Amino acid sequence: MSCLRLPLGIQTFREMREGGYYYVDKTGYAARLAEEGKHYFLSRPRRFGKSLFLDTLKELFEGRRELFEGLAAHDRWDWSARHPVVRPSFSGGNYGERGHLQGNVMDQLAAIERREKASAEFATVPGRFAHLLEILHERHGQRVVVLVDEYDKPILDALDEPETAKANRDYLRGLYGTIKDCDADIRFTFLTGVSKFSKLNLFSTLNNLTDITLDKRYSAICGYTDADVDAVFAAELDGLDRERIREWYNGYRWRGEESVYNPYDVLHLFRTREFGNYWFENGTPAFLPQMLAERGVTARELEGMRATETLLSAFDVGAVGTEALLFQTGYLTIQSEEERLGLRRYHLGAAA
Repeated sequence: MSCLRLPLGIQTFREMREGGYYYVDKTGYAARLAEEGKHYFLSRPRRFGKSLFLDTLKELFEGRRELFEGLAAHDRWDWSARHPVVRPSFSGGNYGERGHLQGNVMDQLAAIERREKASAEFATVPGRFAHLLEILHERHGQRVVVLVDEYDKPILDALDEPETAKANRDYLRGLYGTIKDCDADIRFTFLTGVSKFSKLNLFSTLNNLTDITLDKRYSAICGYTDADVDAVFAAELDGLDRERIREWYNGYRWRGEESVYNPYDVLHLFRTREFGNYWFENGTPAFLPQMLAERGVTARELEGMRATETLLSAFDVGAVGTEALLFQTGYLTIQSEEERLGLRRYHLGAAA
């Protein structure tokens, strides 16, 4: 059995498909999302494949049919409709510096305007963004797809500077609120990031998002299932203890029937042929160790934590619940759940 290339660090769907890389097919999830709804939000820890999934959505909506041959979405997609895609990304930059976010957004909008040869003179960024969406809809004859990568990074970067973090949050609230105001020009929206900020603050103006973070049907939208590892990476398993791979890496649950592996861990295992805590060493958010130290959280306290869905979403500047912090960053995962008097409670435990 021949080996393909390991997609370490690859976040571009086209490169994945054309470059001879292993690819775990997530396109069926993308097709279902487009069929069932319009505005979505997903929270997952870092290095779980969120950016690759966004890029997959981009290629689908832009109608790159040749890239989807043999994949789940191919025969379910309307390839006659090609939508313009706007993809704001906050993965780069130092958002702890006051004013950096505003300049970054302006640069991203200006780049799209240059590409579309669309001039804009507006006093506010929401007004400029709304005009851009209207122009794209008009020129392309199809409604716009808006994909936002790492929507929360400008806030997370500034958590040790609360005033800057709050200013970034409020600025983003106005920007994201434009999506709801321009609903007639938009075909599909997908926002993703690490944290899940309370709907009462960041998303108060974008309250029509469908949150699929804990939707059982989408529990494996990011990450690899046991079946994925056996089928897609069969050529890489020779010489490795299969059960040990499960014990080390197959431990993340978002209420689905099966747990998933972190792709970063698995790919590094196949590259080095050695077991290690690869994700732990590289996926830890900068703000996490300091916050845990300030709260005196010990490893023993991580086991047996319980939380409601509301508590797991309690994340805001200056008000971050410990359970939410550890769950959203990937250090705790759902082990089991129970429902009493209409209230669902989750039993949390350390992830693989």
